[in-house]
Amino acid sequence: MFKTATLYKFVPLNDLAELQQQLQSICKDLTGTLLIASEGINGTIAGPPSVLEDAIMQIKAIPPFRDLEYQYSEASRKPFRRLKIRIKKEIVTMAKPEINPTKIGGQHVLATDWNGVLDKAAIVIDVRNDYEYRVGTFEAAVNPKTTYFSEFPAFVDDHLSSYKDKPVAMFCTGGIRCEKASSYMLSRGFKEVYQLSGGILQYLENVPEEQAKWKGECFVFDERISLGHGLKQGSCQLCYGCRMPLTADDLDRHYKPGIQCRYCLNKK
Repeated sequence: MFKTATLYKFVPLNDLAELQQQLQSICKDLTGTLLIASEGINGTIAGPPSVLEDAIMQIKAIPPFRDLEYQYSEASRKPFRRLKIRIKKEIVTMAKPEINPTKIGGQHVLATDWNGVLDKAAIVIDVRNDYEYRVGTFEAAVNPKTTYFSEFPAFVDDHLSSYKDKPVAMFCTGGIRCEKASSYMLSRGFKEVYQLSGGILQYLENVPEEQAKWKGECFVFDERISLGHGLKQGSCQLCYGCRMPLTADDLDRHYKPGIQCRYCLNKK
């Protein structure tokens, strides 16, 4: 059994090359990816439970990461092939360098309170990309139909201006994309923005399935492909051609082993 930790923290960082070496030493017995930039840290790492938990405690002992946001889940087999610790311009790419979640951001809502926010929101936005939305989402959530997160600001500017004075709810996998998305929206004049704290992963772990307003599974960026309620591994597979996540319905109707999926075929 393996344990994974999805983590992030927006915090000013210096001496990134030195920090990269420090994290490499701490995580040497783990697999996964950590991204570091002048704005913070983001990533998912995995390994034997005790080894991973010790690494998380060591990372939290680094002063900027004292309040690190992280979420544990389990995997039946190794979810990553190797360890990568990379220095980037951004830990989640929006291509809006003026946006700073440490200065302005949405109201964080606990998973156990999220259903109430869904009921009162004028619009619920799935901040993730289109292929993630297809695997699963909340009831009545709007799909921005983005391929990359950097396209989200254009979606806000082009489609959401009528909601600036109304309650807006948003969510993503682990919470990090909502940090920048809410910060951007508030900078554009939106007044009331709520974001799911800890993201879909927190919701699937903490809200009983019979009370949940989530439909489908949650795509994750590792060998498990998707997770369901209780963070149990889901049923999705990846197309061998384009690496598109395929739901059980896709597999039944549009895919055969060794043959490209309908998304590949439609591109021809």
